[in-house]
Amino acid sequence: MPRQARIDTAGALHHVIIRGIERRRIFRSDYDRQNFVKRLSELIPETRTDCFAWALIPNHVHLLLRTGSVPISVLMNRLLTGYAGWFNKKYRRHGQLFQNRYKSILCQEDLYLKELVRYIHLNPLRVGLVNSLKELDQYSWSGHSIIINAPEETWQNIQYVYGIFSDEEKQAREKYREFVEKGISIGKRPELTGGGLLRSSGGWAALKGFRKVGIRVKGDERILGDSDFVETALKTAKEAFEEKYDLKMKGFDFELVIKRVAEEMGIHLDVVTAFGKSPQTVQARSLLCFWAHRKLGMSTIEIAKRLKMSQPAVSRSSKRGEAIEKENRYELLGQKRDSRGGAGNR
Repeated sequence: MPRQARIDTAGALHHVIIRGIERRRIFRSDYDRQNFVKRLSELIPETRTDCFAWALIPNHVHLLLRTGSVPISVLMNRLLTGYAGWFNKKYRRHGQLFQNRYKSILCQEDLYLKELVRYIHLNPLRVGLVNSLKELDQYSWSGHSIIINAPEETWQNIQYVYGIFSDEEKQAREKYREFVEKGISIGKRPELTGGGLLRSSGGWAALKGFRKVGIRVKGDERILGDSDFVETALKTAKEAFEEKYDLKMKGFDFELVIKRVAEEMGIHLDVVTAFGKSPQTVQARSLLCFWAHRKLGMSTIEIAKRLKMSQPAVSRSSKRGEAIEKENRYELLGQKRDSRGGAGNR
């Protein structure tokens, strides 16, 4: 059976699994791990990709990434090609280091991001690299220790993860750790990495339940989400991919998106990025976050810096913006509604 094309769109969440060929070790020392992490830490900000979770195991790697300014395939090609070349030269070996293609699973963020962060970060404990959660808190080769210890500067998007648990950082860390601890007894989660239909159904119990009542479930091995999400992802992936690169070809950047928000809403440009909670400002900023993140492919990190907002706030605004666009039929590539370029209200 021919390989299926990878599914990727701007702002898409991916669980990436990289395995050594014939399950051989891809890391023989901490120096190898340092080299891999250094490459990843440079590529994440460069490509405006969000990394929410990661874990290095001797013969495989787990990453939880959200697509930024380039497709995940571009980031992974640079990461794996660079590391494999360095590894082969160091150990005077030839041939493939990694097993076939890496696995990339498109994930339904609202249902699975939190679960995947826990699942990925518990991998070192699950395979016996550490013996307890306390040891995992200090384990250098997983994103868990970064979330727990909160260094001042990190390439990992820990603020977004904190925002899932609490707006207050200390409380967020405590709640996150409690959540991870509860996951230890659950063990392996085949629905997070297993077959497409199994993933798309939410696990064996749900799948059996559907079959008992005669419900057909849409599944795809490239996708982790419910049946509706699978169908929507397959339908919209090609459209979103084409739209994103069409925008790039037309010269769209953050400033031009701001202008289009002003034009569509018939308001001054400075209202779009203004501080405050007036209904008009909130709507304009929400539409801007949605278009910049979901349409243009900017990361929530960059948008947060531009607008001086927190990353969770950008995510919430983006979701509001999607509803605002639909309700008002705003179009990023539509005709300018106000001939004054946003000089006044409609």
